[in-house]
Amino acid sequence: MHFGNKDLLEGRSSLLRRLIGEIEGHMKKVELILFPVIRKGDGPGIGNPTAAMRADHDDHDRAVEQVCRLTRDMSLPEGACGTWIRLCVGLDDFIEDLLEHIRLENEVFFPKFEPSARAGV
Repeated sequence: MHFGNKDLLEGRSSLLRRLIGEIEGHMKKVELILFPVIRKGDGPGIGNPTAAMRADHDDHDRAVEQVCRLTRDMSLPEGACGTWIRLCVGLDDFIEDLLEHIRLENEVFFPKFEPSARAGV
């Protein structure tokens, strides 16, 4: 519908697909690696999985920055159709949820299980 529109920035679709794939991979790591280590109570063994999760979060942050840049911070062009509006609103909600997820894991969840927290540091 918007083919040729100067406001439609190329690369958004592939970036979103990549971000979705990264998040799905991240969630699988949480389920298959991190949670089993936590259940076992393997304190020293938790450092590597949480470091990997934090690295994933850094990747997600960079992808979010790219999405914001490509969408001009979810700016809508004049005459944007309902689909375009819903896409930007949905992306904005998704990014807000993702950033809160990252904050909660990094600042609340991970520290409870990392060796420094167990050592009282």
